Amino acid sequence: MADMVKVALDAMGGDNAPAEIVKGAVDAVNSDSDICVCLVGQEDKIKSCLSEYTYNNSQIEIVNATEIIETGEHPVNAIRKKKDSSLVVALNLVKNGQADAFVSAGNSGAILVGGQTIVGRIKGVERPPFAPLIPTSTGVSLLLDSGANVDARSSHLVQWARMGSIYMEHVMNVKNPRVAIVNVGLEEEKGNALVKETFPLLKECSDINFIGSIEAREIPNGGADVIVCDAFVGNVILKLYEGVGSVLIKKVKASLMTSLKTKIGALLIKDSLKKTMKSFDASEYGGAPMLGLKGLVVKTHGNAKAKEISTSIIQCKKFKDQAINEKMLNAFAPSDKEQAAEQ
Repeated sequence: MADMVKVALDAMGGDNAPAEIVKGAVDAVNSDSDICVCLVGQEDKIKSCLSEYTYNNSQIEIVNATEIIETGEHPVNAIRKKKDSSLVVALNLVKNGQADAFVSAGNSGAILVGGQTIVGRIKGVERPPFAPLIPTSTGVSLLLDSGANVDARSSHLVQWARMGSIYMEHVMNVKNPRVAIVNVGLEEEKGNALVKETFPLLKECSDINFIGSIEAREIPNGGADVIVCDAFVGNVILKLYEGVGSVLIKKVKASLMTSLKTKIGALLIKDSLKKTMKSFDASEYGGAPMLGLKGLVVKTHGNAKAKEISTSIIQCKKFKDQAINEKMLNAFAPSDKEQAAEQ
């Protein structure tokens, strides 16, 4: 057990809790013997769900938590008042070193507030972003911020570019990842005030491979490995991405059922089509880690099903194996000069 990666899973968070959350936990431990999942939530409901599956008992634990933070609750009030909620109890397991990571499909705002106030930010990090992987024609790109900071400063975007580069290089094995800022054109003089202020700062960063601006239409083509923007822009990109992807899949399926000829064609290309569609399925890439915290916090979609939960848990193992938190700590550690100034 000592060598296992332990993930605290909010069993009561999300639209499909606890059934799909528990199934995701079982799928994760059954696929990897080095993962232990701590299911946090109402014990009787969790046990009822677990009774349907076969798994290694030593890889799943239950921590009882009587309260639930609902999707529509005010984040700050919920964190303050519901100390025995599954979300707060699970975050405290990470804070106290009893778990290596936290995963939840619950209230995004509460995860954001709890991540910062309970787990805490790495010293030097101003604003932790949500950073999901999004599918592209060449693989995946990291989009940050996608929902945590709708009003951002240029210094935040610079930090996100550095965090994203560390993540892509060490978790996704992308050497010298290309960093771009979302813009309405490629010229340096274009953009709103935030982009114009951030662009020259990114150019000056010696520890990232900044390639300039990226227009939204080039994101699906894999135009950059790390894509930075404020969370308002990032969330719009993410939701539009998911919406268009869903519509296209439905349209393709419908077009293949229009006649006998297309149905025969569908049978012939079934395996290839499945593989292609799978590559554009968000659940294949897990949740969005909240980068820049002292521990790993991962937010999945509110409607996440077992597949996305399982992938997110396995994603945590890779994060831990590559010591990403330690690399972030080193990257943002204050210099000797800065430490002297503080003293």
